[in-house]
Amino acid sequence: MSVTSITLPCPQPHSRFPSQKKPLRSRSNLGFPSRRLIYAADGVSSSSSSSPPSSVQLPQRIAPTPEPTKLPLRKIPGDYGPPMFGALKDRQDYFYNQGREEYLKSRMLRYESTVYRTNMPPGPFITNDSRVVVLLDGKSFPVLFDNAKVEKKDLFTGTYMPYTELTGGYRVLSYIDPSEPDHEKLKQLIFFLLKHRRDKILPEFHSTFSELFQTLEKDLAAVGRAEYNAPGEQAAFNFLARSLFGANPVDTKLGRDAPKLIAKWVLFQLGPVLRLGLPKVVEELLLRTVRLPPSLIKADYRRLYDFFYQSSEAVFEEADRLGISREEACHNLLFTTCFNSFGGMKIFFPNMIKWIGRAGANLHTQLAREIRTAVQANGGRITMGAMEQMPLMKSVVYEAFRIEPPVPVQYGRAKKDLVVESHDAAFEIKEGEMICGFQPFATRDPKIFDRANEFVPDRFTGDGERLLKHVLWSNGPETQSPTVQNKQCAGKDFIVFISRLFVVEFFLRYDSFDIEVANSPLGAAITVTSLKKASF
Repeated sequence: MSVTSITLPCPQPHSRFPSQKKPLRSRSNLGFPSRRLIYAADGVSSSSSSSPPSSVQLPQRIAPTPEPTKLPLRKIPGDYGPPMFGALKDRQDYFYNQGREEYLKSRMLRYESTVYRTNMPPGPFITNDSRVVVLLDGKSFPVLFDNAKVEKKDLFTGTYMPYTELTGGYRVLSYIDPSEPDHEKLKQLIFFLLKHRRDKILPEFHSTFSELFQTLEKDLAAVGRAEYNAPGEQAAFNFLARSLFGANPVDTKLGRDAPKLIAKWVLFQLGPVLRLGLPKVVEELLLRTVRLPPSLIKADYRRLYDFFYQSSEAVFEEADRLGISREEACHNLLFTTCFNSFGGMKIFFPNMIKWIGRAGANLHTQLAREIRTAVQANGGRITMGAMEQMPLMKSVVYEAFRIEPPVPVQYGRAKKDLVVESHDAAFEIKEGEMICGFQPFATRDPKIFDRANEFVPDRFTGDGERLLKHVLWSNGPETQSPTVQNKQCAGKDFIVFISRLFVVEFFLRYDSFDIEVANSPLGAAITVTSLKKASF
Protein backbone atom coordinates (compact mmCIF):
# COMPACT_ATOMS: atom_id res chain seq x y z
CA MET A 1 0.00 0.00 0.00
CA SER A 2 1.37 3.40 -0.93
CA VAL A 3 0.72 6.60 0.96
CA THR A 4 0.06 10.00 -0.51
CA SER A 5 0.46 13.43 0.98
CA ILE A 6 -2.33 15.73 2.13
CA THR A 7 -2.93 19.38 2.73
CA LEU A 8 -3.18 19.84 6.47
CA PRO A 9 -2.40 22.62 8.94
CA CYS A 10 -0.27 21.98 12.02
CA PRO A 11 0.75 23.48 15.54
CA GLN A 12 3.95 25.44 16.20
CA PRO A 13 7.27 25.58 18.05
CA HIS A 14 8.82 28.25 20.20
CA SER A 15 12.33 29.37 21.31
CA ARG A 16 15.01 29.50 23.93
CA PHE A 17 15.34 28.31 27.52
CA PRO A 18 15.40 31.16 30.07
CA SER A 19 18.50 31.30 32.19
CA GLN A 20 16.82 33.85 34.45
CA LYS A 21 13.29 34.46 35.53
CA LYS A 22 11.29 36.14 32.77
CA PRO A 23 8.25 38.37 33.03
CA LEU A 24 5.03 36.44 32.63
CA ARG A 25 3.58 36.37 29.14
CA SER A 26 0.20 35.31 27.80
CA ARG A 27 -1.16 32.43 25.78
CA SER A 28 -4.34 30.51 25.04
CA ASN A 29 -5.66 27.19 23.58
CA LEU A 30 -5.23 23.44 23.50
CA GLY A 31 -3.87 21.64 20.51
CA PHE A 32 -5.65 19.20 18.18
CA PRO A 33 -7.29 19.32 14.59
CA SER A 34 -10.26 17.26 12.89
CA ARG A 35 -12.35 17.52 9.74
CA ARG A 36 -11.49 20.93 8.29
CA LEU A 37 -7.96 21.19 7.01
CA ILE A 38 -7.77 24.92 6.44
CA TYR A 39 -8.45 27.22 9.36
CA ALA A 40 -10.06 30.61 8.90
CA ALA A 41 -10.12 33.60 11.19
CA ASP A 42 -12.93 36.03 10.47
CA GLY A 43 -13.14 34.66 6.94
CA VAL A 44 -9.41 34.91 6.25
CA SER A 45 -7.73 31.59 5.49
CA SER A 46 -4.88 30.86 7.86
CA SER A 47 -3.25 28.78 5.15
CA SER A 48 -1.70 31.97 3.87
CA SER A 49 1.74 32.22 5.40
CA SER A 50 2.45 35.72 4.17
CA SER A 51 0.63 37.62 6.89
CA PRO A 52 -1.64 36.71 9.76
CA PRO A 53 -5.24 37.88 9.74
CA SER A 54 -5.64 41.31 11.21
CA SER A 55 -6.89 41.55 14.75
CA VAL A 56 -10.65 41.51 15.01
CA GLN A 57 -12.18 43.63 17.75
CA LEU A 58 -14.99 41.68 19.35
CA PRO A 59 -18.10 43.76 19.90
CA GLN A 60 -18.69 44.88 23.46
CA ARG A 61 -21.91 43.82 25.14
CA ILE A 62 -23.52 46.91 26.65
CA ALA A 63 -26.49 45.35 28.43
CA PRO A 64 -25.79 45.52 32.19
CA THR A 65 -28.50 42.99 33.09
CA PRO A 66 -28.84 39.31 32.14
CA GLU A 67 -30.79 38.57 28.98
CA PRO A 68 -34.47 37.57 29.36
CA THR A 69 -35.49 33.91 29.36
CA LYS A 70 -38.78 32.06 28.88
CA LEU A 71 -37.80 29.35 31.36
CA PRO A 72 -38.63 29.70 35.06
CA LEU A 73 -35.86 31.53 36.93
CA ARG A 74 -34.53 29.34 39.71
CA LYS A 75 -32.00 30.07 42.44
CA ILE A 76 -28.88 27.97 41.90
CA PRO A 77 -29.10 25.15 44.46
CA GLY A 78 -26.20 23.82 46.51
CA ASP A 79 -23.70 25.32 48.91
CA TYR A 80 -20.00 25.37 49.66
CA GLY A 81 -20.07 24.47 53.34
CA PRO A 82 -18.00 26.27 56.00
CA PRO A 83 -14.94 28.17 54.72
CA MET A 84 -12.03 25.82 54.07
CA PHE A 85 -13.66 22.84 55.85
CA GLY A 86 -16.40 22.56 53.22
CA ALA A 87 -13.79 22.40 50.46
CA LEU A 88 -11.72 19.83 52.37
CA LYS A 89 -14.76 17.62 52.95
CA ASP A 90 -15.82 17.84 49.31
CA ARG A 91 -12.29 16.93 48.25
CA GLN A 92 -12.50 13.71 50.26
CA ASP A 93 -15.76 12.83 48.51
CA TYR A 94 -14.40 13.75 45.07
CA PHE A 95 -11.26 11.62 45.28
CA TYR A 96 -11.85 8.89 47.85
CA ASN A 97 -15.38 8.47 49.25
CA GLN A 98 -17.32 8.72 45.99
CA GLY A 99 -15.07 9.34 43.02
CA ARG A 100 -15.44 12.13 40.50
CA GLU A 101 -18.52 11.01 38.55
CA GLU A 102 -20.47 9.88 41.61
CA TYR A 103 -19.52 13.09 43.42
CA LEU A 104 -21.09 15.16 40.64
CA LYS A 105 -24.02 12.83 39.95
CA SER A 106 -25.07 12.48 43.61
CA ARG A 107 -25.35 16.24 43.99
CA MET A 108 -27.25 16.54 40.73
CA LEU A 109 -29.79 14.04 42.05
CA ARG A 110 -29.91 15.66 45.49
CA TYR A 111 -30.64 19.13 44.11
CA GLU A 112 -32.72 17.82 41.18
CA SER A 113 -30.73 20.15 38.94
CA THR A 114 -27.94 19.90 36.39
CA VAL A 115 -26.78 23.36 37.53
CA TYR A 116 -25.68 23.75 41.15
CA ARG A 117 -23.00 25.08 43.49
CA THR A 118 -20.19 22.96 44.93
CA ASN A 119 -16.43 22.90 45.51
CA MET A 120 -13.97 21.47 43.01
CA PRO A 121 -10.45 20.26 43.86
CA PRO A 122 -7.73 20.79 44.80
CA GLY A 123 -8.99 23.26 47.43
CA PRO A 124 -6.81 24.26 50.43
CA PHE A 125 -3.97 24.95 50.42
CA ILE A 126 -3.17 25.00 46.72
CA THR A 127 -6.04 27.26 45.70
CA ASN A 128 -7.65 30.09 47.60
CA ASP A 129 -11.12 29.61 46.13
CA SER A 130 -12.61 26.25 45.12
CA ARG A 131 -16.21 27.48 44.74
CA VAL A 132 -17.82 26.86 41.35
CA VAL A 133 -21.17 26.71 39.60
CA VAL A 134 -21.30 23.28 37.94
CA LEU A 135 -22.92 22.71 34.51
CA LEU A 136 -23.85 19.10 33.74
CA ASP A 137 -26.16 19.21 30.69
CA GLY A 138 -25.70 19.79 26.99
CA LYS A 139 -27.79 22.96 26.92
CA SER A 140 -26.02 24.95 29.64
CA PHE A 141 -22.46 23.74 28.94
CA PRO A 142 -21.83 25.79 25.74
CA VAL A 143 -21.86 29.08 27.69
CA LEU A 144 -18.25 28.17 28.44
CA PHE A 145 -17.45 28.78 24.76
CA ASP A 146 -18.93 32.31 24.69
CA ASN A 147 -16.03 34.77 24.90
CA ALA A 148 -18.43 37.67 25.44
CA LYS A 149 -19.71 36.05 28.65
CA VAL A 150 -16.86 33.95 30.02
CA GLU A 151 -13.15 34.59 30.56
CA LYS A 152 -10.62 31.75 30.61
CA LYS A 153 -7.52 33.53 31.84
CA ASP A 154 -5.36 31.13 33.92
CA LEU A 155 -8.17 28.54 34.16
CA PHE A 156 -6.90 25.77 31.89
CA THR A 157 -6.28 23.29 34.72
CA GLY A 158 -9.16 24.49 36.90
CA THR A 159 -9.38 26.39 40.17
CA TYR A 160 -5.58 26.69 40.37
CA MET A 161 -2.77 27.46 37.94
CA PRO A 162 0.52 25.51 37.93
CA TYR A 163 3.79 27.35 38.52
CA THR A 164 4.95 29.18 35.41
CA GLU A 165 8.45 27.87 36.18
CA LEU A 166 7.16 24.65 34.65
CA THR A 167 6.87 26.49 31.32
CA GLY A 168 10.04 28.56 31.39
CA GLY A 169 8.49 31.48 33.28
CA TYR A 170 5.86 32.12 30.61
CA ARG A 171 2.10 31.85 30.64
CA VAL A 172 1.63 29.62 27.62
CA LEU A 173 -1.27 29.79 25.17
CA SER A 174 -3.62 27.46 27.04
CA TYR A 175 -3.76 29.91 29.97
CA ILE A 176 -4.35 33.06 27.89
CA ASP A 177 -7.80 34.46 27.22
CA PRO A 178 -8.68 35.62 23.69
CA SER A 179 -9.07 39.17 25.06
CA GLU A 180 -5.34 39.28 25.91
CA PRO A 181 -2.94 40.79 23.32
CA ASP A 182 -0.65 37.75 23.04
CA HIS A 183 -3.43 35.28 22.27
CA GLU A 184 -3.79 36.01 18.56
CA LYS A 185 -0.13 35.82 17.59
CA LEU A 186 0.56 32.72 19.69
CA LYS A 187 -2.41 30.85 18.24
CA GLN A 188 -1.38 31.99 14.77
CA LEU A 189 2.00 30.42 15.44
CA ILE A 190 0.34 27.12 16.38
CA PHE A 191 -1.66 27.19 13.14
CA PHE A 192 1.60 27.67 11.24
CA LEU A 193 3.17 24.68 13.01
CA LEU A 194 0.20 22.52 12.07
CA LYS A 195 0.39 23.35 8.40
CA HIS A 196 4.01 23.98 7.50
CA ARG A 197 4.90 20.23 7.23
CA ARG A 198 1.41 19.02 6.35
CA ASP A 199 2.69 16.79 3.54
CA LYS A 200 4.58 14.69 6.10
CA ILE A 201 1.55 13.80 8.25
CA LEU A 202 0.30 10.78 6.28
CA PRO A 203 3.63 9.10 5.48
CA GLU A 204 5.07 9.62 8.96
CA PHE A 205 1.91 8.28 10.61
CA HIS A 206 1.99 5.19 8.40
CA SER A 207 5.67 4.60 9.12
CA THR A 208 5.53 5.20 12.87
CA PHE A 209 2.38 3.23 13.60
CA SER A 210 3.45 0.35 11.37
CA GLU A 211 6.43 0.08 13.74
CA LEU A 212 4.02 0.09 16.68
CA PHE A 213 1.86 -2.68 15.21
CA GLN A 214 4.96 -4.77 14.56
CA THR A 215 5.97 -4.34 18.21
CA LEU A 216 2.53 -5.47 19.39
CA GLU A 217 2.67 -8.52 17.10
CA LYS A 218 6.10 -9.52 18.42
CA ASP A 219 4.98 -9.20 22.04
CA LEU A 220 1.87 -11.26 21.32
CA ALA A 221 3.92 -13.96 19.65
CA ALA A 222 6.40 -14.03 22.54
CA VAL A 223 4.14 -13.97 25.61
CA GLY A 224 0.56 -14.13 24.33
CA ARG A 225 -0.34 -10.54 25.29
CA ALA A 226 0.90 -7.05 24.45
CA GLU A 227 0.75 -3.90 26.55
CA TYR A 228 -0.36 -1.03 24.32
CA ASN A 229 0.21 2.11 26.37
CA ALA A 230 4.01 2.34 26.67
CA PRO A 231 4.83 1.53 23.01
CA GLY A 232 1.77 3.55 21.95
CA GLU A 233 3.08 6.62 23.75
CA GLN A 234 6.51 6.17 22.20
CA ALA A 235 4.89 5.95 18.77
CA ALA A 236 2.80 9.06 19.44
CA PHE A 237 5.81 11.19 20.36
CA ASN A 238 7.93 9.83 17.51
CA PHE A 239 5.15 10.63 15.05
CA LEU A 240 4.74 14.21 16.29
CA ALA A 241 8.49 14.82 16.25
CA ARG A 242 9.04 13.34 12.79
CA SER A 243 5.99 14.84 11.12
CA LEU A 244 5.95 18.36 12.60
CA PHE A 245 9.66 18.95 13.22
CA GLY A 246 11.46 16.59 10.88
CA ALA A 247 13.46 15.14 13.79
CA ASN A 248 13.70 11.52 14.89
CA PRO A 249 14.08 11.56 18.71
CA VAL A 250 16.03 8.29 18.70
CA ASP A 251 18.79 10.01 16.72
CA THR A 252 19.13 12.81 19.30
CA LYS A 253 20.17 13.07 22.96
CA LEU A 254 16.49 12.71 23.86
CA GLY A 255 16.47 9.10 22.65
CA ARG A 256 13.40 7.17 23.84
CA ASP A 257 13.02 9.13 27.08
CA ALA A 258 10.41 11.69 25.99
CA PRO A 259 7.26 9.86 27.22
CA LYS A 260 8.59 9.36 30.75
CA LEU A 261 9.97 12.92 30.91
CA ILE A 262 6.59 14.28 29.80
CA ALA A 263 4.77 12.10 32.33
CA LYS A 264 6.79 13.58 35.21
CA TRP A 265 6.34 17.12 33.90
CA VAL A 266 2.57 16.65 33.55
CA LEU A 267 2.38 15.20 37.08
CA PHE A 268 3.88 18.42 38.46
CA GLN A 269 1.11 20.36 36.70
CA LEU A 270 -1.93 18.08 37.15
CA GLY A 271 -0.98 16.23 40.33
CA PRO A 272 -3.39 18.27 42.52
CA VAL A 273 -6.38 16.98 40.49
CA LEU A 274 -5.20 13.41 39.74
CA ARG A 275 -5.98 10.20 41.63
CA LEU A 276 -2.88 8.04 41.39
CA GLY A 277 -4.13 5.13 43.49
CA LEU A 278 -1.66 5.77 46.33
CA PRO A 279 -2.82 5.59 49.96
CA LYS A 280 -5.02 8.59 50.77
CA VAL A 281 -2.63 10.07 53.34
CA VAL A 282 0.25 9.90 50.87
CA GLU A 283 -1.70 11.53 48.03
CA GLU A 284 -3.08 14.25 50.29
CA LEU A 285 0.33 15.18 51.65
CA LEU A 286 2.28 14.74 48.43
CA LEU A 287 -0.11 16.20 45.84
CA ARG A 288 -2.81 18.29 47.50
CA THR A 289 -1.28 20.05 50.51
CA VAL A 290 1.71 21.76 48.90
CA ARG A 291 2.83 21.95 45.28
CA LEU A 292 5.69 19.84 44.02
CA PRO A 293 8.70 22.16 43.48
CA PRO A 294 9.54 22.72 39.78
CA SER A 295 13.26 22.54 40.57
CA LEU A 296 12.92 18.76 40.88
CA ILE A 297 12.28 18.37 37.16
CA LYS A 298 14.27 21.31 35.80
CA ALA A 299 16.88 19.04 34.19
CA ASP A 300 14.20 16.83 32.61
CA TYR A 301 12.41 19.84 31.19
CA ARG A 302 15.70 21.17 29.82
CA ARG A 303 16.17 17.97 27.82
CA LEU A 304 12.74 18.37 26.21
CA TYR A 305 13.34 22.07 25.61
CA ASP A 306 16.70 21.49 23.94
CA PHE A 307 15.16 18.93 21.58
CA PHE A 308 12.47 21.36 20.42
CA TYR A 309 14.85 24.30 20.21
CA GLN A 310 17.20 22.36 17.95
CA SER A 311 14.35 21.13 15.70
CA SER A 312 12.29 24.29 15.18
CA GLU A 313 14.17 26.70 12.95
CA ALA A 314 11.37 27.04 10.39
CA VAL A 315 8.84 27.84 13.09
CA PHE A 316 11.22 30.26 14.79
CA GLU A 317 11.40 32.22 11.57
CA GLU A 318 7.61 32.55 11.68
CA ALA A 319 7.82 33.53 15.36
CA ASP A 320 10.30 36.27 14.45
CA ARG A 321 7.85 37.57 11.86
CA LEU A 322 5.01 37.57 14.39
CA GLY A 323 7.09 39.37 17.02
CA ILE A 324 7.42 36.40 19.41
CA SER A 325 10.81 35.74 20.98
CA ARG A 326 12.36 32.39 20.17
CA GLU A 327 12.49 31.56 23.85
CA GLU A 328 8.77 32.13 24.36
CA ALA A 329 8.01 30.36 21.09
CA CYS A 330 9.95 27.27 22.15
CA HIS A 331 8.18 26.97 25.50
CA ASN A 332 4.84 27.26 23.76
CA LEU A 333 5.86 24.72 21.15
CA LEU A 334 6.90 22.27 23.83
CA PHE A 335 3.60 22.73 25.67
CA THR A 336 1.50 22.41 22.52
CA THR A 337 3.27 19.25 21.40
CA CYS A 338 3.83 17.49 24.73
CA PHE A 339 0.84 18.55 26.82
CA ASN A 340 -1.84 19.19 24.20
CA SER A 341 -1.08 16.94 21.22
CA PHE A 342 0.89 14.11 22.84
CA GLY A 343 -1.39 14.28 25.87
CA GLY A 344 -4.43 13.99 23.63
CA MET A 345 -3.02 10.93 21.84
CA LYS A 346 -1.91 9.37 25.15
CA ILE A 347 -5.43 9.60 26.56
CA PHE A 348 -7.69 9.34 23.53
CA PHE A 349 -6.11 6.55 21.47
CA PRO A 350 -6.38 3.93 24.28
CA ASN A 351 -9.92 5.10 25.05
CA MET A 352 -10.87 4.75 21.38
CA ILE A 353 -9.32 1.27 21.22
CA LYS A 354 -11.31 0.35 24.34
CA TRP A 355 -14.67 1.35 22.85
CA ILE A 356 -14.03 -0.20 19.44
CA GLY A 357 -12.65 -3.36 21.04
CA ARG A 358 -15.65 -3.75 23.33
CA ALA A 359 -18.05 -3.24 20.41
CA GLY A 360 -17.00 -6.63 19.05
CA ALA A 361 -16.24 -8.48 15.83
CA ASN A 362 -19.35 -7.38 13.95
CA LEU A 363 -18.29 -3.72 14.06
CA HIS A 364 -14.70 -4.73 13.26
CA THR A 365 -15.87 -6.54 10.12
CA GLN A 366 -17.96 -3.56 8.99
CA LEU A 367 -15.06 -1.15 9.54
CA ALA A 368 -12.57 -3.39 7.73
CA ARG A 369 -14.90 -3.78 4.73
CA GLU A 370 -15.69 -0.04 4.48
CA ILE A 371 -12.07 1.06 4.89
CA ARG A 372 -10.59 -1.44 2.45
CA THR A 373 -13.24 -0.80 -0.17
CA ALA A 374 -12.65 2.97 -0.06
CA VAL A 375 -8.86 2.61 -0.19
CA GLN A 376 -9.03 0.18 -3.12
CA ALA A 377 -11.35 2.58 -4.97
CA ASN A 378 -8.66 5.26 -4.60
CA GLY A 379 -5.83 3.32 -6.16
CA GLY A 380 -4.84 1.48 -2.97
CA ARG A 381 -3.83 4.72 -1.28
CA ILE A 382 -4.99 6.41 1.91
CA THR A 383 -6.16 9.82 0.72
CA MET A 384 -8.42 12.53 2.03
CA GLY A 385 -10.96 11.58 -0.61
CA ALA A 386 -10.85 7.94 0.43
CA MET A 387 -11.40 8.82 4.09
CA GLU A 388 -14.44 10.92 3.22
CA GLN A 389 -15.94 7.72 1.76
CA MET A 390 -15.84 6.04 5.18
CA PRO A 391 -18.92 7.32 7.05
CA LEU A 392 -18.92 4.54 9.65
CA MET A 393 -15.25 5.06 10.43
CA LYS A 394 -15.81 8.80 10.90
CA SER A 395 -18.84 8.19 13.09
CA VAL A 396 -16.93 5.74 15.29
CA VAL A 397 -14.23 8.35 15.96
CA TYR A 398 -16.80 11.06 16.77
CA GLU A 399 -18.68 8.66 19.05
CA ALA A 400 -15.48 7.93 20.97
CA PHE A 401 -14.96 11.67 21.43
CA ARG A 402 -18.57 12.04 22.56
CA ILE A 403 -18.77 9.25 25.09
CA GLU A 404 -15.35 9.82 26.70
CA PRO A 405 -13.84 13.21 25.83
CA PRO A 406 -10.09 13.38 26.55
CA VAL A 407 -10.36 16.66 28.53
CA PRO A 408 -13.46 16.16 30.69
CA VAL A 409 -13.54 19.39 32.71
CA GLN A 410 -13.62 22.98 31.45
CA TYR A 411 -13.61 26.19 33.47
CA GLY A 412 -14.44 29.84 32.92
CA ARG A 413 -15.19 32.97 34.94
CA ALA A 414 -18.30 35.07 34.31
CA LYS A 415 -17.34 38.42 32.76
CA LYS A 416 -20.69 39.91 33.76
CA ASP A 417 -24.00 38.93 35.30
CA LEU A 418 -25.53 36.35 32.98
CA VAL A 419 -28.32 33.80 32.72
CA VAL A 420 -27.57 30.14 32.00
CA GLU A 421 -30.36 27.85 30.83
CA SER A 422 -30.62 24.11 31.44
CA HIS A 423 -33.41 22.13 29.81
CA ASP A 424 -35.75 22.89 32.70
CA ALA A 425 -34.84 26.23 34.26
CA ALA A 426 -32.78 29.41 34.05
CA PHE A 427 -30.13 30.44 36.57
CA GLU A 428 -28.44 33.75 37.27
CA ILE A 429 -24.66 33.67 37.59
CA LYS A 430 -22.98 36.77 38.97
CA GLU A 431 -19.97 38.53 37.51
CA GLY A 432 -16.73 36.99 38.77
CA GLU A 433 -18.20 33.60 39.68
CA MET A 434 -16.31 30.56 38.44
CA ILE A 435 -18.15 28.12 36.18
CA CYS A 436 -17.16 24.46 35.82
CA GLY A 437 -18.51 22.20 33.11
CA PHE A 438 -18.11 18.42 33.33
CA GLN A 439 -18.22 17.44 29.70
CA PRO A 440 -18.98 13.68 29.85
CA PHE A 441 -22.37 14.47 31.42
CA ALA A 442 -23.07 17.16 28.82
CA THR A 443 -22.17 14.88 25.90
CA ARG A 444 -24.15 12.02 27.40
CA ASP A 445 -27.21 14.18 27.95
CA PRO A 446 -30.25 11.87 27.47
CA LYS A 447 -32.36 14.83 26.35
CA ILE A 448 -30.03 15.23 23.36
CA PHE A 449 -28.78 11.70 22.60
CA ASP A 450 -30.73 8.44 22.47
CA ARG A 451 -28.99 5.62 24.36
CA ALA A 452 -26.74 8.36 25.66
CA ASN A 453 -24.59 6.10 27.84
CA GLU A 454 -24.02 3.52 25.10
CA PHE A 455 -21.32 3.49 22.45
CA VAL A 456 -23.36 3.62 19.23
CA PRO A 457 -20.90 3.28 16.32
CA ASP A 458 -23.16 4.68 13.56
CA ARG A 459 -24.65 7.50 15.66
CA PHE A 460 -23.21 10.23 13.43
CA THR A 461 -23.96 8.73 10.01
CA GLY A 462 -26.66 10.11 7.71
CA ASP A 463 -29.06 12.41 9.56
CA GLY A 464 -27.02 11.79 12.71
CA GLU A 465 -24.49 14.36 11.52
CA ARG A 466 -26.82 17.06 12.85
CA LEU A 467 -25.83 15.93 16.36
CA LEU A 468 -22.18 16.85 15.82
CA LYS A 469 -22.85 20.30 17.26
CA HIS A 470 -23.22 18.54 20.62
CA VAL A 471 -19.76 16.91 20.43
CA LEU A 472 -17.70 19.32 22.53
CA TRP A 473 -14.31 17.70 23.22
CA SER A 474 -12.27 20.48 21.59
CA ASN A 475 -13.47 23.33 23.84
CA GLY A 476 -16.09 24.13 21.24
CA PRO A 477 -18.71 22.41 19.08
CA GLU A 478 -17.46 19.93 16.48
CA THR A 479 -19.30 21.95 13.81
CA GLN A 480 -17.14 25.03 14.48
CA SER A 481 -13.47 25.69 13.79
CA PRO A 482 -10.69 27.16 15.92
CA THR A 483 -9.75 30.76 15.16
CA VAL A 484 -7.48 33.31 16.78
CA GLN A 485 -10.60 34.87 18.33
CA ASN A 486 -11.78 31.78 20.24
CA LYS A 487 -10.44 29.25 22.73
CA GLN A 488 -11.24 26.18 20.67
CA CYS A 489 -8.36 23.75 20.48
CA ALA A 490 -5.95 24.89 17.78
CA GLY A 491 -5.23 21.29 16.83
CA LYS A 492 -8.88 20.17 16.69
CA ASP A 493 -8.79 19.07 13.04
CA PHE A 494 -5.33 17.53 13.45
CA ILE A 495 -6.36 15.24 16.31
CA VAL A 496 -9.58 14.10 14.63
CA PHE A 497 -7.63 13.45 11.43
CA ILE A 498 -4.92 11.33 13.04
CA SER A 499 -7.55 9.49 15.11
CA ARG A 500 -9.24 8.54 11.85
CA LEU A 501 -5.86 7.56 10.44
CA PHE A 502 -5.29 5.22 13.37
CA VAL A 503 -8.57 3.39 12.71
CA VAL A 504 -7.85 3.21 8.97
CA GLU A 505 -4.31 1.90 9.39
CA PHE A 506 -5.45 -0.62 12.01
CA PHE A 507 -8.23 -2.16 9.94
CA LEU A 508 -6.18 -2.28 6.79
CA ARG A 509 -3.89 -4.56 8.77
CA TYR A 510 -6.28 -6.52 11.01
CA ASP A 511 -9.75 -8.06 10.74
CA SER A 512 -10.45 -8.04 14.46
CA PHE A 513 -8.82 -7.91 17.90
CA ASP A 514 -9.40 -8.61 21.58
CA ILE A 515 -8.31 -6.55 24.55
CA GLU A 516 -8.29 -6.31 28.33
CA VAL A 517 -8.92 -2.90 29.91
CA ALA A 518 -7.78 -1.47 33.24
CA ASN A 519 -7.93 2.02 34.69
CA SER A 520 -5.02 4.46 34.77
CA PRO A 521 -4.72 8.04 36.13
CA LEU A 522 -5.13 9.33 32.56
CA GLY A 523 -7.38 7.24 30.31
CA ALA A 524 -7.45 3.47 29.93
CA ALA A 525 -4.66 0.91 30.22
CA ILE A 526 -4.96 -1.48 27.25
CA THR A 527 -3.61 -5.00 26.92
CA VAL A 528 -4.04 -6.59 23.49
CA THR A 529 -4.76 -10.33 23.78
CA SER A 530 -5.28 -11.17 20.09
CA LEU A 531 -4.84 -9.64 16.65
CA LYS A 532 -6.48 -11.33 13.67
CA LYS A 533 -4.55 -10.34 10.55
CA ALA A 534 -6.41 -9.12 7.45
CA SER A 535 -7.87 -11.97 5.42
CA PHE A 536 -9.86 -10.12 2.77
